[in-house]
Amino acid sequence: MSIALDETATSGLATKLAAAVGGMCLLVALLAAGAGAGIASLLGSGDAAPSATATTSIPPAMLALYQEAAATCPGLPWTVLAAIGTVESGNGTSTLPGVRSGANGAGAMGPMQMLGPTFAAYDQPVPPGGAYPPSPYDPTDAVYAAARDLCANGGRNGADISGSVFAYNHASWYVAEVLALAQSYGETQAQTVAAGTAGGIALDWALAQVGTPYIWGGETPGVGFDCSGLAQAAYRAAGVALPRTAQQQYDATTKLAPGDPLQPGDLVFFGQGPTAIEHVGIYVGVQGGQAVMVDAPHTGADVRVEPFPAAVGSSWGDETYLGAVAPA
Repeated sequence: MSIALDETATSGLATKLAAAVGGMCLLVALLAAGAGAGIASLLGSGDAAPSATATTSIPPAMLALYQEAAATCPGLPWTVLAAIGTVESGNGTSTLPGVRSGANGAGAMGPMQMLGPTFAAYDQPVPPGGAYPPSPYDPTDAVYAAARDLCANGGRNGADISGSVFAYNHASWYVAEVLALAQSYGETQAQTVAAGTAGGIALDWALAQVGTPYIWGGETPGVGFDCSGLAQAAYRAAGVALPRTAQQQYDATTKLAPGDPLQPGDLVFFGQGPTAIEHVGIYVGVQGGQAVMVDAPHTGADVRVEPFPAAVGSSWGDETYLGAVAPA
């Protein structure tokens, strides 16, 4: 893999996301294993439907642009392109230096925060609706150039999605957070089925919190969550009241029988036993053959999507997966 110059994130969101360097989520595990194709399947195909998280947080014109530009590179998920645009400039909404004019301290420019030489290497041909001559500040030119950059560095045919993101910005935390955010932007079939249900609403709300720091006792969007605070707040957004702690949530809800199929939004519990609940997550679905949840894991990590064993009684670190509930 050829190494390009770093593209420097300028938005406050990028700073908030940076703490994920310590996260051992599924995306990081796949990266460490070099499983580019596995990440591609986790993120979905290029025609994946936008999730509620995507449609509510990305301006419609930019959302369409990400999808159109990614389509020029077979196997490149549009969700990755959208996640980069979000991290770099809030999809062009940031007013920080370099986004709309000039450059930041590292020389990065435009909504995709590309260095001048990198943009020049990928600014041709001028895409439909782009500026002439091409400009890194023009959203169309910038997004298409970023798509070509990713495509040239592993994005084509989904060969090495994580590698292509690392080539865009040489930071492991950046790769982890871009891929986690991308995952929240594409809707899985299971999420589509769940859309509109309380569980589906809670899940989409929780996925929108990916990158928020873990804070013990936290329950505030953009500030911090602990595991049960995230679950409580997500279901509150769906109109369902839950108790505050993981143990209370487990005790107050009707348990699914072992072997019952999980549905997106179900709460999954971990601990030493039914009276010693230590952790709760929100079930996302089966992605790449692996059950995954969104959770606020522990001090030093951020809200993230990570795998868990779906068989009741299985070990999960030093805890045990104890079962699930459907709050609504």
